[in-house]
Formats: sequence, C-alpha cells, structure tokens
Amino acid sequence: MATSTESPLRLHGLNLDELNEKFETAHPSDILAWAIANIPSELVQASAFNVDDIAITDLLYRQLKPATPVPVLFLDTLHHFPETLETVAKVKNTYGLNLQIYKIPGVMTRDDFETEYGEALWETDVREFHRLTKIEPLHRGLAELDAQAWITGRRRDQAMTRTRLEIFEFDAQKRLKINPIATWTRKDTWDYVAEHGVIYNPLHDRGYPSIGDEPLTTAVAEGEDERAGRWRGMGKTECGIHMED
Repeated sequence: MATSTESPLRLHGLNLDELNEKFETAHPSDILAWAIANIPSELVQASAFNVDDIAITDLLYRQLKPATPVPVLFLDTLHHFPETLETVAKVKNTYGLNLQIYKIPGVMTRDDFETEYGEALWETDVREFHRLTKIEPLHRGLAELDAQAWITGRRRDQAMTRTRLEIFEFDAQKRLKINPIATWTRKDTWDYVAEHGVIYNPLHDRGYPSIGDEPLTTAVAEGEDERAGRWRGMGKTECGIHMED
C-alpha cells in the first residue's frame, strides 16, 4: 500500500487521516458521493467485474447517477474466462457504462500474445506477465483518462494482506485511491447484490469467489481464503496493480 500523503494535483491538501476517520463507518454510497462531489470529472473506477466491482458500479450508475458518468476501466488481459467477458458485456448493456478497455498494444488475441511473448509466460515469469497485461495498461489507462482518483473493489476481509486497508490512500503515482467497500464483508456485498438484483459473474456460483485470469485462477474449497484460488502454489497474493513496484 502506498503511504505517501502528497499529491501534485488539486487533492494535494487532503488530510487522509481525517478523511478516513470521517468515513470509517459510512456506507459506500456516501463515500462515492463524496468522490463524485469533489472529483466530478477525473474519477475512474478500475473493475475486474468481480461481484464487489459490479456492486460499486451499481451504486454509481443506478443510485448516484453523476452528471458525468464515471468511466469504468477494464483490463483485457486476453486470458479472461469466457464468463467474465460475457459479464462485462451484460453489465455494459444494462447500465450503459462508459466502458474503457485497455490491453497490450498491438496484441489482439491469446495466439498473438504467445507469438510475441512466448507460450505460458505466466509459468516462466508471472511478474512480467502481469506487467504486460495489467500494470502497464492500468497506468496508461489512468493517465489517458486524466484520472485524479480511482476506485477499487478491495475489502479488508478478502485476504490477510488487506486487513489494514484504508478507505482513502494515495497510490505510487500520487493519485487518490478510493476503496469504498473496504469495511464491508463478503456477506455485505452479497446482501447488497441480493437486495438490488445486481448482475454477477456465474463463476461465483461455481466455487470462484475471486476471479482473475483463467490460467491463474482455480476454484476455492470450503474454508479456504476467498483469494486462495488466485496464483495457487505461486506464493503470490497480488498481481501488482495494488502494490508499489
């Protein structure tokens, strides 16, 4: 987690300690409303279209409905499950998303990826795989969208590495990073989804509580951490986009 409290943009003067204390017990809709009011045109949601991300999108597009729709940035790694891509299309059509898709330049298919970077790069150099498919496209997307702040779907109870997650933080590029459901539990998310009929990836019903790239995601057994199926056996807990490199 980035610990800097300085931003070169107009958010420079924010006191994150005060902001986090103020919103610690707030509903995510209140956190998002604050973001819309204070960053009306330079706010971006980064979404992997997991259930937590889509719950946030529902809050933004169904409940809050800002005058300028918040762009939803999706990283097309070319290695997603078909169900994930189908969910992206369904959510886009349902909400009329301002969907911004970013991927590796000049590479359109998995076959193209293998031709350019080798077969099963995630097995030989998973860090480079994530740099190519996620980290660089995310940074490029946020820059091209002129984001001063970006929204994530992280929760404190998702993994041991996230137990100290703050609602507001600055990332390594000094953008404000907003985690509106940081204090929610997995049950809170699913209660919200059930109450409002929110669309979700059908893989969640098949033992995949956290869904990433198809070659790097397995089903999770009862009692396992919900992110245990990500990078199983690799000793990884994050792909890198939420870490300082």
